[in-house]
Amino acid sequence: MKLLALDSSGLVASVALAEDDHLIAEYTIQYKKTHSQTLLPMLEAIKNMVELDLSTVDAIAVAAGPGSFTGLRIGSATAKGLALALKKPIVPVPTVEGLAYQMYGTDALVCPIMDARRGQVYSGIYEFIFEKDHYDMRVIKEQCAAAFEEIVEKLNGLGRQVIFLGDGVPVFRERMAEVMTVPYLLAPAHRSRQSAACIAALGSVYYAQGRLESGEEHAPQYLRLSQAERERAGLE
Repeated sequence: MKLLALDSSGLVASVALAEDDHLIAEYTIQYKKTHSQTLLPMLEAIKNMVELDLSTVDAIAVAAGPGSFTGLRIGSATAKGLALALKKPIVPVPTVEGLAYQMYGTDALVCPIMDARRGQVYSGIYEFIFEKDHYDMRVIKEQCAAAFEEIVEKLNGLGRQVIFLGDGVPVFRERMAEVMTVPYLLAPAHRSRQSAACIAALGSVYYAQGRLESGEEHAPQYLRLSQAERERAGLE
C-alpha cells in the first residue's frame, strides 16, 4: 500500500511518500516562505526524484487540522485536488495525533502543544501501549483548543512523566517550568515539529481501519473560528 502524505498545518511544510513499512522519501522545510510557495514544488521534487507515477498511489494522507488556517486550507486543497484527479481516497489524520506519533513507543505521556494564540494551544494527551509486536497510540484527551493551564491541570492530575513537543513549546516553556508538578521532557529538534513521514505512518494505520473519505467530502478541522470570523462575531 502506497501513501502520499502532506502536512502544512503549522510552520513546517512537509511531503512524504511511503509504501507499506518503507519510507521512500520525505521533504520537509521550515524557512521564510509560505506553504503556497513550497508545497507543490516539494511534491514535484519528490515525484521526479523517485520517478513516482502518481496513479500508483493508493491514497492521500493529510494533516487535517487543527492548525494554521491558511496552512490547512493549502494542504487540504492540494489533497482534494490530487484525490479528485487521481480518483483516490483521502486519509484525514488529526494534526495533534500526527504530532504525538513522533514519540512512538515512549513510556511517558505525550502532549503536543501548538500555539493557537491568546494563551491557548491546540493540544491533546496520548500514550503508547504495547500490543504483541507493535504499539497502539491511545487517546487520553482528544485534540482540542484550550488554555495552556487547562492542559497542565489535566497532566498534573495524571501523575506521570510527560513529553512536550510542537511549536507551542518555545512559547510556553517558561510558564511550563512554573506550573508543571510532574516530571517532563521536551522533544529533541528532529522530533519536535510536524512531519509528513509521521502522517504517512499513522495514515497507514487509519487506512487499514477504513478511516477514509473522498475528495468531495474532505474539509479541514479548524476547532476554532478564524480571527476574522471572531472579529465579525464580536468575540475577543
